[in-house]
Amino acid sequence: MNQLEDVFKRKIRFTEERRKHIEGDHPEMLGQEERIVECLLSPEQVRQSRTDERVELFYKYFTGTLVGDKYLCVVIKNGVDDLFLVTAYFTDKVKEGKVLYG
Repeated sequence: MNQLEDVFKRKIRFTEERRKHIEGDHPEMLGQEERIVECLLSPEQVRQSRTDERVELFYKYFTGTLVGDKYLCVVIKNGVDDLFLVTAYFTDKVKEGKVLYG
């Protein structure tokens, strides 16, 4: 298990199970852990999910990814006693939701 940090200086749990989920569901994310870290530490925007107030979406735009120029979205959830990384994927646009940062 890795422990990452976000722009708000919070510790975020990133388990091996979640890494395998990300790489299995989103093969373009294979080997993108450095970009995940960068997105958490210096996002362009952080938004609260419209469907779950405990979920936050971190966005950072990257050029030249395996799927072209895209936003990386890193999704974290505020659990009972900790924050954990749920998933990460490349996307064309930022989702709606309350802006928490950026």
